[in-house]
Amino acid sequence: MRDVSLRDWLLSDAPASRAQASWGQAYQTWLAFRRNKLAVAGLAVALAMLFVAVFAPWLATHDPGVQNLGNRLKPPMAGHWLGTDELGRDIWSRVAHGARLTLGMVVAVVLLVAPFGLLVGCAAGYAGGWLDRILMRTTDVFLAFPRLILALAFVAAMKPGVESAIAAIALTAWPPPARLARAETLRIRDSDFVAAVRMLGASPWRIVLRHVAPVCLPSVIVRVTLDMSSIILTAAGLGFLGLGAQPPLPEWGTMIATARRFILEQWWVPVIPGIAIFLASLSFNLLGDGLRDVLDPKQR
Repeated sequence: MRDVSLRDWLLSDAPASRAQASWGQAYQTWLAFRRNKLAVAGLAVALAMLFVAVFAPWLATHDPGVQNLGNRLKPPMAGHWLGTDELGRDIWSRVAHGARLTLGMVVAVVLLVAPFGLLVGCAAGYAGGWLDRILMRTTDVFLAFPRLILALAFVAAMKPGVESAIAAIALTAWPPPARLARAETLRIRDSDFVAAVRMLGASPWRIVLRHVAPVCLPSVIVRVTLDMSSIILTAAGLGFLGLGAQPPLPEWGTMIATARRFILEQWWVPVIPGIAIFLASLSFNLLGDGLRDVLDPKQR
């Protein structure tokens, strides 16, 4: 009965408080989301990878950096679930720690890109005029180059490493959320609720931050979630080219780069980190599609 009463409270057509309305809306969003089985599967895989990344030191069976040349290039077996690499290091342990490194880079890029792109797009759309022209032309310049090529140029100008890769990917990933936030802002900036807040004397920045940005946030969340797969591929590409995480760090792209010569005989060495990249990219794509269906008003 308690579960039933809680469900009725969440699905009430006449919420008694703002908190009840917020929780009810979140619950209805979840109900709509879980009807998409592929999106739920993507969420499950993404959460599983995040779990492995957080608890990698406890889930790994070996030290990912310890070499054992007498045990090199062993196929998957009891002592080494996914085999060993060219230096005798346990591949499962390196993939688990690589999840912490790769997904950590993705999270860092998202935390930089989402707020910045949202702020730039909302400011440009609400202000209009010369500020809109300057910000959007700058955005067009970044969009004119392929993301990986532009990231390579930025990393080449800096020192190769994890921090440089994060900065380079963030510099190339903010334009799409910014343009989306601008389009949403242009749609609502002349609406009645914005005009009412303006008449009450709110400053432009308060209007943008407190009233416009929250309306644009769901669309930006969907866009950033869909972009996570390309962020993963870009990070792996930089690692593969030697401009991202540097050996002996167990980053997935770096692992493929050092093991690509074994693709025919000892296939598990480069293929397993490649499967990890594929699963991470696919899961975030499926998750983004599901979020788009429930958060984008145009999809309802």
